[in-house]
Amino acid sequence: MRIVRLANFVTVHTGGLRTTLRELGKGYQRAGHEAVLIVPGRQFKDRQLRQGRVITLPSAPIPRTGGHRVLAGRRELTKLLDSLKPDRIEVSDRTTLRWTGTWARQRGVRSMMVSHESLAGLLGVWGMPKRDALADRLNRRTAEAFDTIVCTTAFAAAEFRRLGVPNLVEVPLGVDLDMFHPSRLDIAVRSRYARPEELLIVYASRLSAAKRPELAVDTVAALRNGKVPAVLVVAGDGTRRAALAYRAARLPVRFAGHIADRKAVAALLASADVVVAPGPVETFGLSALEALACGTPVVVDEQSALPEVIGEAGVAVAGTADAFADGVSQLMARPRDERRATARARAEQFGWSRSVAGFLQAHDVEPAEEPVAAPTLIRPAVPRPRLVREPGADEAGAPRYA
Repeated sequence: MRIVRLANFVTVHTGGLRTTLRELGKGYQRAGHEAVLIVPGRQFKDRQLRQGRVITLPSAPIPRTGGHRVLAGRRELTKLLDSLKPDRIEVSDRTTLRWTGTWARQRGVRSMMVSHESLAGLLGVWGMPKRDALADRLNRRTAEAFDTIVCTTAFAAAEFRRLGVPNLVEVPLGVDLDMFHPSRLDIAVRSRYARPEELLIVYASRLSAAKRPELAVDTVAALRNGKVPAVLVVAGDGTRRAALAYRAARLPVRFAGHIADRKAVAALLASADVVVAPGPVETFGLSALEALACGTPVVVDEQSALPEVIGEAGVAVAGTADAFADGVSQLMARPRDERRATARARAEQFGWSRSVAGFLQAHDVEPAEEPVAAPTLIRPAVPRPRLVREPGADEAGAPRYA
């Protein structure tokens, strides 16, 4: 089977989405299928990587979004899809790419939409009036346009379930249990940010309004007001960077920026005492699961999907600084070995092989008997295409889309 996947808003800062796209592609390839990923970027590229074929189409950045781009040219994308002749399409954008469901239906191609976010939740963050009614209308159109809707948690599925959507499937995401492991703990990394007597807290996510990174800063302020010697490392970048630096001016907060090296990310997560994930509309929270895989417990917002992901390996609290500070204290009251073992054991329930199998089942396909040979790269009808081959370029991290 040739599974063509389309995704928008894929940037260096969208770590969870990039990781998901990469790991699913690798899993499809291992299962004997041909995976093709189409994403927007600065210029045309066509590469064969471990996750399959990755095609980048030229697209202008959207103003005031931190560099996000979308596949806006319908005619160009339609020509490319027609040339690829997919057996299945998998779409990771419920807004600008919803029309591809109609394209697929007209050509007899089964289609899947992956819901990576709570639309009602995002509309609430953006301050949209009558958000539930608007979300219901858009979600109903999405469900009608695609053969299958995949959500990664019950939290994400709730807004479709209340509409009685019959083509809804829940498939949890996974985590790289080898890359993210308690053995990544590094005393040198820890000492870079905190003294032995200090509590090292890590926030590892995009710096955007939906993620509420300011709550991580305020949590450290609340802990220090309670005489807890806490320090915070912010690993990530985004549009809220300047505002956060101003908010943290008198606090022990270190901004590490975006960390491209996944091993370095794992070392930071494994070396922390606690990781905080304050986003109230998280529909899975891959970075929190990566922390658990490293043996580090997490404090999460009780309104998000994360409570069902972390189980007993963390604490779910209200979205306030005092509540998060109390959650950190609760975790630190547990014996160190116990909290680290519990975190790792929970993460081990979320391997990527299980997730890939679930997605393939949702696609109504089985693993192929023989591995698929690397496909011949085709130059679609785009101005002055440039072919770039980078074998193995995604072994150390997600592919860097231009």
